[in-house]
Amino acid sequence: MAASVISSTTKWKEFLTRYYKNQIGQLAVSETKNKALVIEFPQVNRFDVRLAEELVANPDLVLAHAEEALSMVDLPVKKEISARIRVAKMPKKTQIRDLRSVDVNRFLSIEGTVRKITDVRPRIVEAAFECARCKNVMIIPQEGGGKFIEPTYCSCNEEKKGVFRLLYRESRFEDYQRIKIQESPDELKGGEQPQTLDINVSDDLAGQVTPGEHITVTGILRSAQKINRDGKTAYFDIYMDGNSIELEEQEYDEVEISPEDEEEILRLSKDRRVYDKIWSSIAPSIYGYEEVKEAIAHQLFSGVVKSLPDGTRIRGDIHVLLVGDPGIAKSQILRYVVKLAPRGVYASGKSASSAGLTAAAVKDEFDGQWTLEAGALVLADKGVACIDEMDKMKNEDRSSLHEGMESQTISVAKAGILATLKCRCSILGAANPKLGRFDPYENIPEQINMPPSLMSRFDLIFILQDKPEERRDSNIAGHILKSHYAGELNEHRKNVATSRITEQSVTDAMSVIRPEIEPRMLRKYIAYAKRKVFPIMSDSAREQIINFYLSLRKQSEGENASIAITARQLEGLVRLSEASARMRLSDRVTQEDVERTIRIVTTSLKQVGMDQETGKLDIDKLTVGVAKSQRDRIKSLKHIIEDLAKEYDGPVPVEAVVDRAVEGGLTKDKVEKELKKLKEIGEIFEPKSGHVSLS
Repeated sequence: MAASVISSTTKWKEFLTRYYKNQIGQLAVSETKNKALVIEFPQVNRFDVRLAEELVANPDLVLAHAEEALSMVDLPVKKEISARIRVAKMPKKTQIRDLRSVDVNRFLSIEGTVRKITDVRPRIVEAAFECARCKNVMIIPQEGGGKFIEPTYCSCNEEKKGVFRLLYRESRFEDYQRIKIQESPDELKGGEQPQTLDINVSDDLAGQVTPGEHITVTGILRSAQKINRDGKTAYFDIYMDGNSIELEEQEYDEVEISPEDEEEILRLSKDRRVYDKIWSSIAPSIYGYEEVKEAIAHQLFSGVVKSLPDGTRIRGDIHVLLVGDPGIAKSQILRYVVKLAPRGVYASGKSASSAGLTAAAVKDEFDGQWTLEAGALVLADKGVACIDEMDKMKNEDRSSLHEGMESQTISVAKAGILATLKCRCSILGAANPKLGRFDPYENIPEQINMPPSLMSRFDLIFILQDKPEERRDSNIAGHILKSHYAGELNEHRKNVATSRITEQSVTDAMSVIRPEIEPRMLRKYIAYAKRKVFPIMSDSAREQIINFYLSLRKQSEGENASIAITARQLEGLVRLSEASARMRLSDRVTQEDVERTIRIVTTSLKQVGMDQETGKLDIDKLTVGVAKSQRDRIKSLKHIIEDLAKEYDGPVPVEAVVDRAVEGGLTKDKVEKELKKLKEIGEIFEPKSGHVSLS
C-alpha cells in the first residue's frame, strides 16, 4: 500500500469534526454492536477535491486514515469510539460489464439487482494462537482472501515447528455475507446476457438485503487468481469488498428525469389527446386492438397501493390476460411492453419453471450452502412481468403464480430455507386455446388449460379472435406492408452506398409506425406519474362506481339468477380508475375516469363472462369454470340418473340417460359432455361398461 501525501489522519479529523461531529457523538453513546458512520462522497469532494480523488484511487489507505481519525475527534462525552466509515452517494455509477483490470483496487459504485445471498456467518479477522510448549499467545491478522493463516514457529524455539491451539475467546470475529448482484434489465441492449458480480459484505452491512431488491453497492474491486487442477492460472476473477449499500426504496428511481424532461411531461399531461397518444404509442407497428392497448396503458400506470392501519396491503397493480388465436401478435405486444416498462421482465411459459418464476434454492459453489436465487416475478418487483404461452406451463409451475398475483409475495420453503420475497409487479399474460381457435361456447379455463382460481385473479381478460372481415383485413394488410416498406427503405439507404433514397423519404414512410410519444419519453412519463401522482377518488366518481356495481348485482337477484359481478371486479374498477387519473397526472379521480374504466371492464366482461346460451353476464363462467346454465344441466342430469336408478334398481345405461335428457330439451352432445364432467369431478362413476351410478 503506497503512502499518500494528500490523505492523513489530521485531514480526516478536520473533515469529520466539521461535518459529522453530532453523528459521531451519537455513535459514541449508542449501544449498537456494529457501529458505522455513513459519510457522503460529495461532501468529501467539497472539502478537498484531491482527497476525494485519492479515496477513489487508493481506498484502503484513505479509509484506514478516516477510521483512525474517528477516535481522535473531540467529543463532549469522553468515550473511545470504534466504528466503520461507510461512503455513500458516489456520483458516478459503473456498469458490471464495463469493469476492467484498471479498476482493480479502486473505489467504485455499482448498481444492480440482488440475485442471491448467502446466510450471515462469522468470519475470523484476528486469530489468537497459543503455543503448546510455552503458552505464548500470538495474534495473526487474517487476510480477506478466505485462506486461514496459521503460525509455523514460536519465539520459544525458532528452529522447531510449533504446535498451536486456536483461542476462540481471544480471537476477533465479524459477521460476513456474500451477495450476488445482476445488471438491471433496463441497461441491456438486445441479445445481451446480464452479467453478475459477487460482493463480500461484513458487520452492519450483513443481512441487509433480500433477493430481488435493487441496490447500489459502493466498495473496493478486488481480484483473485483462478485455480484449476493443474494449479494456479494466469487468469483472475473479480469480486468487490462492499463498503456501503444503498437500497432503492422508491419505485422507478432508476429512471432519471431531468428538468427539461419534467417540463415536457407536464406539457404532455395538459394535452386533451393525452390518453389517445399514450395507448397509440404502445406497439404502433401492430394494427388495431385499441381496447387491449388502452388496458395495457392503464396497467403500466397502475393504481395506488394502500397500506391499512391493521397491516393489510391492498395491491395497486393491474393484471391483464390476452387469450386468442395464434398469429395475432400477442407475443409482439408483450415484448414491446417489456421494453416500455421501466422494469420489465419477459418469460415464456414453456421454458419457465416454478423456480424460474418465483425463486430457486441453489447450492453455492463457494461454501456449499443453499442460497435463494430470485426468479422472474421477484426481479420484476415494481415493474411488469410478461409471461407468454401461459397455457403451455405445467400445472405445478402455474400454481406458483397464485400467491404472487394476489398478495404480491413469494413464500419459499426449500432446502431448509423459509423466506418471503416481494414481487410487487403487474402481470401481463398471453395464452392460446388448446384446440388452436377460440370457441365462445366453451368455458375459457377449460380452453386454455388454466384453473378458474388463477383466471379470476386477472383484472382484465381480452379475447383476440382472428375473424375474416374484408375491410379490417385490408387495413391490417396495408399497415403490415407499409411497415415492411419503411424498413426496406431504411435498410437500403443504410447499406447500399449508391442508394438514391433520401432521409426525408425514410422519415415519411416511417410515420406510419412512429409512436406519437417516443418510448424513451413514455418511460419517463410513466415513472414520473408513479413517483409523484397519488390520486384521490371524488365523491361523484365513488358514487358512479357503486351504482355500476349495484346495477350488475341487481341482475343477480333471485333464486335462479347468475352472478354478474363480484367484489374482486369492484376492486379492479377502483385500480383502473386511479390509473386513468394518473395518465393525465391528476390528483383527482373524476367521473370521466370512471366512465372510461367501466367501458374497458364491460368490454372484458362481455368477452369472458357472457353465457352464450342465456345472453346474460355470468362471472361464474370465469371464476368457477362452470356457468349457471351448465350447473342447471348438471343438476337435471343428476336427477335423471337418480330417477332411472330406481327404475333399473341399480346402474343406469348411458343410452337411457341420454334419451331421457334429450326428451327434456337437451342436445345429445351436451349430455355426453356433462356426463364426462360429472365423472371428472367424482359425482358419478361407471360400475360396468356403458352404465353409470351416482357416487
